Amino acid sequence: MTGVDEQLELIGRGVVDCISEEDLRKKVERSLQTGKPLKVKAGFDPTAPDLHLGHTVLLQKMKHFQELGHEVTFLIGDFTGLIGDPTGKSETRKPLTPEDVARNAETYKEQVFKILDPEKTKIAFNSAWLGKLDSFEMIRLASELTVARMLEREDFKNRFTGGKPISIHEFLYPLIQGYDSVAMEADVELGGTDQLFNVLMGRDMQRSRGQEPQIVLTMPLLEGLDGVNKMGKSLGNYIGITEPANDIYGKIMSISDELMFRYYELLSDVSTKDIQSLKDGIAEGALHPKEVKQKLAKEITSRYHSAEAALRAEQHFENVFAKRDMPDEMETHQLILADQVWLPKFLVDAGMVKSNGEAKRMIKQNAVSVNGDKVNDPDFVFDRDGEYVLKVGKRRFCRVLVN
Repeated sequence: MTGVDEQLELIGRGVVDCISEEDLRKKVERSLQTGKPLKVKAGFDPTAPDLHLGHTVLLQKMKHFQELGHEVTFLIGDFTGLIGDPTGKSETRKPLTPEDVARNAETYKEQVFKILDPEKTKIAFNSAWLGKLDSFEMIRLASELTVARMLEREDFKNRFTGGKPISIHEFLYPLIQGYDSVAMEADVELGGTDQLFNVLMGRDMQRSRGQEPQIVLTMPLLEGLDGVNKMGKSLGNYIGITEPANDIYGKIMSISDELMFRYYELLSDVSTKDIQSLKDGIAEGALHPKEVKQKLAKEITSRYHSAEAALRAEQHFENVFAKRDMPDEMETHQLILADQVWLPKFLVDAGMVKSNGEAKRMIKQNAVSVNGDKVNDPDFVFDRDGEYVLKVGKRRFCRVLVN
């Protein structure tokens, strides 16, 4: 393990709340003296099958703790997921079925190891202890929090004053999340800034049961591609970690220069010192922002695919989206996905070649590309929705919208 100050610097990278820094220092010092790693937990309710970059902010912080030699547990809330976290919600969540939770949990386990070291990561399910609580213990938990205290939460207060229903089981959510920390004897719990109320509950419960209170670390909610709203699928401003390499790379290249460094801080393995050097390089004119953004795009794309895939994605982006030799305006054609269009015929119909024979000849000569990728199959079809740019030779372009 590295020294106390070095550990605190890495642990503190990007952190919003640390409760408390003094106690964290004491825990790290004791860990170094005894050789006993800190127990670090972060909980994820398997409410959807796919993770996006916003979810990985916590995973990146967990990775920091792993690098420092601490014990990290990825806690899957298969029990809490059946309730649904009410945080930030304007109405009661639709409950998930046990089948939904189990299916989504399996995909989470596959995805998190793109960031975390599988040999150093513990996977736990909170149903292991919450499912064993009897009715007496649940009543005891419910007695530890007042309705008045719960209504101090902004989301509940807004729903209450707005006359929107609040189900009793939603009040139980922070209580049973707090009990997770008791059951795991956690030293540190990570959460988003919107989870502060819930993660503080763990400190209170540990204290009331004679345990040393955990350190609470909150991470910011990552802005999506629009640079304003929290990343999320409902707003369409997300980057999914299971998306194709070209999509991940292209989406990162589309973010603003200001947001780029936010992503560097929260998602990248580039050191804080080196990030500052990149900022200085841009400020001094020694580096172009696009060059710095390419570095980030390649790193993130490599993480979820491979270095080779990232290089291909970079070439694809340059060929298609950088538009170095692409006209500002081009003819657009609309296609229905169900239509099986023979590529040579399409090229003729689009006026890009004069005959099927010329089309096939151009394809055999590798003179036809779709989204920057050469096409050598005359039976090529557009197999998914989206926008395609076709190029024949050096100067003939058209855009194809498939839906």
